[in-house]
Amino acid sequence: LQLLKDNGVEPDVVLYLENKLSVADIKGLLAKLGFQSARELMRRGEAVYKELGLKNETDEDLLLTAMAKNPKLIERPIVVRGEKAVLGRPPENAVNLL
Repeated sequence: LQLLKDNGVEPDVVLYLENKLSVADIKGLLAKLGFQSARELMRRGEAVYKELGLKNETDEDLLLTAMAKNPKLIERPIVVRGEKAVLGRPPENAVNLL
């Protein structure tokens, strides 16, 4: 966040742990990120990932639904600018989007 501000960008912050994203929102992010699978946007180290048994799951709709219901599964931060997005880890990725 500070890196963006240091580069003259005042971002709109979406706290999606508090305001859950819909499946459609997540699909939109996947498209902007250029990801082919929901799994690419998943935090596989989260306890809920293991609890839900998602390791070998191949059903994209099920993965998307799990992410919508359990936003901790969504990798963050995600920086969006127009029709493009990047994961903000490492933070320098965000600068590449500017």
